Amino acid sequence: MVNHPDPAALYPDVARRGSLAVALQAMAEEGGFALSATASTSSPLDHAGVESRLPHRNALWVSSWQSKRLWSIRGAEAFQGMALVEGDTDDLAQVARAAQAWQEGAALSDIRKAAPFVHLTGRSEVPHCDPAHLTESEWQHLRTEAGEQNSPAHHALVEAAYAEPALRGLYPFTSHWALRFSTTTRPQLTIAGPCVIAGYDKQGYMVSEGFAGEGVLARAATAQEAVAAAVRHLPRGLGPVTFGAFPDEDQR
Repeated sequence: MVNHPDPAALYPDVARRGSLAVALQAMAEEGGFALSATASTSSPLDHAGVESRLPHRNALWVSSWQSKRLWSIRGAEAFQGMALVEGDTDDLAQVARAAQAWQEGAALSDIRKAAPFVHLTGRSEVPHCDPAHLTESEWQHLRTEAGEQNSPAHHALVEAAYAEPALRGLYPFTSHWALRFSTTTRPQLTIAGPCVIAGYDKQGYMVSEGFAGEGVLARAATAQEAVAAAVRHLPRGLGPVTFGAFPDEDQR
């Protein structure tokens, strides 16, 4: 069992304020701007939420680390709950600036300018939840993520799949490092076609029916060959991507 430091010892400034939300508001006031934050009812020293004026954004969630003095943020879009911005920092003033920009509806790139620790996930905002735009947004996220990871084979696979129109038109997602495809967006995916796995057994690529390599359909030496094999095993008649769940009334 891991014994973490007392939160009041790690965050005495927050403890003095009584909650992370109040500490954020005080930090904003010191910086000359206004911020409205809500404390977690279950753990007020550790968590706070900051609502956005934009209805297609969820509240920005701010969390304190238990093992060391550090804060994490996560700002997600409202329809799928997928992260648009993330980041970790030990500077509460930077957290307050990021939160204020999120609250005011600043563009994602401007949130990063306001607080450089903010990481953009590559997803774009899709206010009207158009399935085609959600699909493109998720592709851009996977391309961003793959480019940041230490896996050239996986990066090559994502780029090769994106370059193939038959796959680019499907909603992409990953599961255990396998690239997979859906005919619906989140929150309810509808899996279509095979999985493509990079670096399976530390060499080459595998196209299979299951994400753990079950039901091998093809093996390939390059990402392009793997993608071509995946296309050959796509079901016929796949239409445009649709919603994985019917959107709220105000999103119709």
